[in-house]
Amino acid sequence: MNKDDQDIEIIDAFENTMTVFHKTPHNYNDQEKKKENNKKKNIKYINKNKSANRVSAFKGEVKTNRMLQVSLILLPIVCLVYVISLHSNNLINGRVSTFSLVLIGLLLVSFIIGLVRFFKTKQKISYIILKMSFASMYVLTFVAFGFLLYGNDSTIRDYIIDKAMMTSKHQYLAFWLFDDDTISESLTQLKQATKVELDGSDKIEFEDITYNPAVYANKYEEDILKKDNENDLYKIIKISGKTIGADHKYRGYLVAVYDPSRVKIATSTGAGTNEGSYGEILSIIAKKNNAKIAMNAGGFYDPFWNSNGGIPHGVVIKDGVVKSEFRRGISTGGMIAFTNDNKLILKRMTAEEALAMGVRDAVDWGPFLIVNGKNQFANVKYYSWATSRTAIGQRKDGIVLLLVIDGGNQPGSFGASYADVAKIMENYGAVNAANLDGGTSTALVENNKYVNTPWNGQQRTIRSLPNAWIVK
Repeated sequence: MNKDDQDIEIIDAFENTMTVFHKTPHNYNDQEKKKENNKKKNIKYINKNKSANRVSAFKGEVKTNRMLQVSLILLPIVCLVYVISLHSNNLINGRVSTFSLVLIGLLLVSFIIGLVRFFKTKQKISYIILKMSFASMYVLTFVAFGFLLYGNDSTIRDYIIDKAMMTSKHQYLAFWLFDDDTISESLTQLKQATKVELDGSDKIEFEDITYNPAVYANKYEEDILKKDNENDLYKIIKISGKTIGADHKYRGYLVAVYDPSRVKIATSTGAGTNEGSYGEILSIIAKKNNAKIAMNAGGFYDPFWNSNGGIPHGVVIKDGVVKSEFRRGISTGGMIAFTNDNKLILKRMTAEEALAMGVRDAVDWGPFLIVNGKNQFANVKYYSWATSRTAIGQRKDGIVLLLVIDGGNQPGSFGASYADVAKIMENYGAVNAANLDGGTSTALVENNKYVNTPWNGQQRTIRSLPNAWIVK
């Protein structure tokens, strides 16, 4: 091989070496890029799987929470519906009751499954405790409501029945929640409250009255005996207090009438015992009789609490004449009467017996609150049936007490019980006192204007009445 051939071979080898030298870095970079891309793909795939798992887990938690929440919300409601259906079929019929029972079973299963899943989810303990606390309060609210309606303590039951049945438009509320027997029993217990004397009161012996004495025995005596003018026929005293056995406020008015001979019965023009009888509102009765003071008196036939007040219950005597005689409307009490010598007597008797005793004006109602100086409700220390009340009484000095208490849960005055009214009368010195028709009928008028606020449980309402006590 000559020198030129050797030179050529050396040059070719050098070029090959340079080619390899230049190509090697390029191939190496490609491989690294492929590895980097594969790594990124793997990371992206892993992250995608993690995200999918998180989404799946989140959806599972949402589904579990939703199942638990729906079950928890519906279960107490359906249980209460079923309990109501057991006590009254007027709102919920048998089919709905059966469906409710089946639904309770399904909701219980759903609730248990949701509860198990809930505790399996990885959530903070504090979050779980907070959720369970709110859930417990929600359930206990319904449980408490059920016990208040149908438990052994009948206070709430009596209150609902009393307020519903006292209105003319919303009595259905009582029938939705309770059966007829429960309503009847509750109303009977509320009206009777306690056993009172029915034998009647003796005729009181009047004592001399000393007006504006130097010293008063107590604030009640001062309210009665302190007169602005010696010639005043009457005095209106504002009354306020709280119901016995509860913290409900009441307000009312007490009229002290200094001359008992001026207290009489007035009757509605249309009052009677037939279907065409009708009553009149108190202000009209007062105006027709030129009365300075008028207050509702006896009860009246009131089917479905929506009558026109035309048929009075029991015996009504006016000026020594029997004006009407219809069946009694209350199991307690009796005749509430003034005799010809202006003394209030309370006695269960017939019209003939009353006239024989010299009765000039009378109505029939009750119960008697104070008989011969004895408070018939003195031992009542518990809350019982507070509503609007009307009462009449007489002191030993002959002063007549006319009392009205606003009620029906109206603003500022919840109402009073028999025990509350008896205590008020006792405080102001009554030796004989009786409850008159109350509720929406309770009304007091002075000079043809209403002093109190007659209420039907929802709004100011003035009812027609068959008769009233008037001062003229």
